[in-house]
Amino acid sequence: MKSKSFSFRARANSFRFAWEGIYKFFSREHNARIHLAATVAVVFAAWKFSISRNEIISLVIVIGFVWVSEIFNTAIEKIMDFISPQRHPEVKFIKDMAAAAVLIAALVALLTGCLIFIPKFF
Repeated sequence: MKSKSFSFRARANSFRFAWEGIYKFFSREHNARIHLAATVAVVFAAWKFSISRNEIISLVIVIGFVWVSEIFNTAIEKIMDFISPQRHPEVKFIKDMAAAAVLIAALVALLTGCLIFIPKFF
């Protein structure tokens, strides 16, 4: 298969499609708003407590981990709903696994936040 030559227009379209995806994610998914509220709270707490550079890096990584997990989870759920609109045990399994990935990411982020912020209170 012949690969296409580089095109600035194609690259610009890729970014436009990605931003459309982000917009649709926030406008259609309630969990996106919950994660946004948590992200804003963490950023505020990081600013308020003047956390270290390494702590900021840790928070950026785990926050990104949660966001990426949630977006992939949403994509997987939409794909499965499109492929199989009716209930099916294997579809449920796939969707449950995607949701579990978000839960693990959120728990890792929560643990990281606790390790960083709890000592700041004492």
